Amino acid sequence: MRTRLLPLLIVLMAAMLLALGIPLGIGMASAQQQKVVVDRIDDTAHFAALAQYVTGPDDERQDTLESELESYYEVYDIRVGVFYRTDVPMANAPATWFLPETGEVREAFEEARLSRRSQNPHQIWPWERTRLVVASPVIRDGDVVAVVVTDSPTGEMRSRILHNWLVIGAGLMAAMLLAVGAALRLTGWVLRPVRVLDATTHAIASGSLKSRVAAAGGPPELRRLAHSFNEMADNVEDVLEQQRAFVADASHQLRNPLAALLLRIELLAFELPEGNKEIASVQTEGKRLAQVLDDLLDLALAEHTDADLRITDIGALADERVAAWAPTAEAKGVTLVGDCPPTTAWADPVTLSSALDAVIDNAVKFTPEGERVEVTVSSNGETASVVVRDNGPGLTDEELARVGDRFWRSGRHQNVKGSGLGLSISRALLAAGGGAISYEHHEPHGLKVTVTVPRSSAGV
Repeated sequence: MRTRLLPLLIVLMAAMLLALGIPLGIGMASAQQQKVVVDRIDDTAHFAALAQYVTGPDDERQDTLESELESYYEVYDIRVGVFYRTDVPMANAPATWFLPETGEVREAFEEARLSRRSQNPHQIWPWERTRLVVASPVIRDGDVVAVVVTDSPTGEMRSRILHNWLVIGAGLMAAMLLAVGAALRLTGWVLRPVRVLDATTHAIASGSLKSRVAAAGGPPELRRLAHSFNEMADNVEDVLEQQRAFVADASHQLRNPLAALLLRIELLAFELPEGNKEIASVQTEGKRLAQVLDDLLDLALAEHTDADLRITDIGALADERVAAWAPTAEAKGVTLVGDCPPTTAWADPVTLSSALDAVIDNAVKFTPEGERVEVTVSSNGETASVVVRDNGPGLTDEELARVGDRFWRSGRHQNVKGSGLGLSISRALLAAGGGAISYEHHEPHGLKVTVTVPRSSAGV
């Protein structure tokens, strides 16, 4: 969310700074040019006053005018001339500068000859290498007798404009950096409770039901949301605890009446003819019900008990379970082999042993005579894995998606002994210690079950 919110704030702040900076830059450029234009207007007015009373080439005032124009050109490098209405120069500096036939100088001259000072020239930008032309009429007895024209270079003015723009740009960049810093702090302040809430939600979804949103800053609305989330999590945990307690209590309380019932069935069997199929079926179902109650109690305890994690040699533990199940596999005609190199990880030995027992039991149970069951241990930088591969009938894609669900059994295996809770119990026990169990196809046929546990306490 921060990656989406932060660019939006930056774009808005950049647009606001540009909306302020661009008019400011244009205004400063216009002010610089206006200052130069005013200076040139004053200069042309001064020269027009000197030329107003010049009566001819032998007039001393014309010599004075020529001298001032020459000094003006030498000092400021600005071409200046006083031209009669007939385009003939009264005085000009440099002496080689005359009125052109076209261009801005001609336009300014023509406008001043109509007794109007030339209009303010167009704005000159730093990248335009143009000159600034200003013209003023010389009026005597109400008539325009000549025109004073100045043709100024604009390099210095354009340099000042560019310097001002650089100052404005530096100011805008500094303001933008401050704005970005403020946006980072603002988004961090706003989104910190959201990140905490997201992490807590993920922890609860992963099975850590006691996780809660810690008190943090942020807007009042998000603080209220965090408080409401904690209340909801408390209620959900209470409901689950009640459910677990009910399953555990019900399983425990039903075991004694069921045991008594099975005993009476056994006594009743002595009164019936030997080999009675009905009583045998009742005994079988009773024992199956007892096994389901035991598994339900184990499941309730597994979901409630915290894992006793310690550094465990996964290879040695898996090798021990392979050795324990080898006689059962041999009795069925199944070859059980293990490749279990020493590998350490964080695990509850009892929990992991129970999970491996459930997985190896299923593998041996569903593998036909003459086939193999392989148990291998491997590790990477973060996890250690025990993989059990069998060569049984395997599962379809639909069945693979449901394996491990409570009480679920494949329709093809309904006659095989079991309650459908063994893998569910294993999953619950492993999840309590940060582990996991997954299922996939084993080619060309069979099932591949992977039990994973973290190699460091950080992964728990």
